[in-house]
Formats: sequence, structure tokens, C-alpha cells
Amino acid sequence: MEGRERAKSIQSISLVLVLISAVFVPVLSIDDKCGACNAVAGEIELGLLREKPRNHLDMRHRLDSKGQREGKVIDYKVSELRVVELLDGLCEKMLDYTLEKVDSGKKEWIKVKDWDSLKADKPKARAYSKDLSSYCGRLLEETEDELTEQIKQGSVQPEDVSKILCQDLSKHCRNVSDSTSKDDHKEL
Repeated sequence: MEGRERAKSIQSISLVLVLISAVFVPVLSIDDKCGACNAVAGEIELGLLREKPRNHLDMRHRLDSKGQREGKVIDYKVSELRVVELLDGLCEKMLDYTLEKVDSGKKEWIKVKDWDSLKADKPKARAYSKDLSSYCGRLLEETEDELTEQIKQGSVQPEDVSKILCQDLSKHCRNVSDSTSKDDHKEL
């Protein structure tokens, strides 16, 4: 009986180790966190550039005893709704990116327009896109509160997203020379 219990114990420990490794291995799968962060920042930048002017949010839904509307009118630019619309679905958009070697031999995150015309190893390219999407989720988990506050304060402009997200908040890019400029983002 003691041998069976020991075997079950070893199996349980092995199962726990396998599960732990399955959880922590994806965390290590992004080698160039700066490049990956810049790809995520590029998508946020696109979202900011595509924003259309919006009316203020009228939160005056109740009437007082005199029939006057009560509540606040909130500027859309500083609203929680704006932040939600910018960040909602962001990590799913990262599934459109993959890691590919460029002319210099260095690997860069590129946005894929047509997966069928991609010349790279498609399963490997899809795996890279899933890694980037997972990284995006972790990045937002780490920085979302601070990023939200900066967006609501109006201090996040399209040209500043990479610096704010990748240098200031996540610290995945040490300095300007480590980060990729917005001209370096390519599409296939």
C-alpha cells in the first residue's frame, strides 16, 4: 500500500510541475519584449489616429423635483468609455502580427494583411501571433491602470504611445535607441 501512495504522490507532483510549466513557459516566449511592446503600442496608436470626434457623454438621466435634469456631462476625451473603446479587443488584434526577419537579419513584428500569401512557415507564424497576443494581455494587466489614467488626463498622444507604454510604464524598452520608431512597423 505504501508504494501505491508514494506512486500517486509522485504522479500528483509531476502533474503539478507540468501544469506550472505550461503556465510559465509562455511568459518566457517573447525574447524581444521591447519590439513586442512597440507592436502593441503601434496598435494603440492606430486606434488613437482612427478616433473620430465624439460628443460629450450626457449623464443627466434623472430629473429633480422641479423637472430639471440632474447629473454630469463628461468630455469624451477624458471618459472611461474612450479608454475601454481604445483597449477593448487590442490583444485580439495582435493575432494579426507575426515575427519575421527583415533585411538586416533582425526579427521584427509585422502586421499580416493576408495570411495565405505569407511566405514564412505558417504554423510557426501563427504561434508567434499567439505569443504576441498573450504578451499583450500580460502587458495590459501590468500597465492598464496607469495607462488608463494617462489617457484620461490627455497626456497620451499618438506619437507618444510607445514611449509611455514601453519605456515609462512597462520599462520593456530602456531608452529611445532600444525602441522601434513608428516608421519601422511594416505590413505584409
